[in-house]
Amino acid sequence: METKNRLRTTLNIDKDIIKSIKVIAINKKSTQTEIINEYLKKGLEEEEKKNKIPDYLIANKKTFNPDKSRKKELAGFIKVKNTFDAVELINDSRRGE
Repeated sequence: METKNRLRTTLNIDKDIIKSIKVIAINKKSTQTEIINEYLKKGLEEEEKKNKIPDYLIANKKTFNPDKSRKKELAGFIKVKNTFDAVELINDSRRGE
């Protein structure tokens, strides 16, 4: 088992889950750490698949760049000439003004 890129940490895991992990580790002739890492990695991969934008929704696949840092920079920023009160605008639109 490789130990580089590993971090020692403390987790609070349910007793039933630990019992299952022990049984799986024994059956696979592996360690509990290896089993936990394997299952966490699979779970994270599945989560990434859920959050991925389907190819058919991407208009230009050749130039699409899902850069998370760029999204964070752009999120919530709109450049306008004059400042405005967003709440006031929403209330005006609700009143039909």
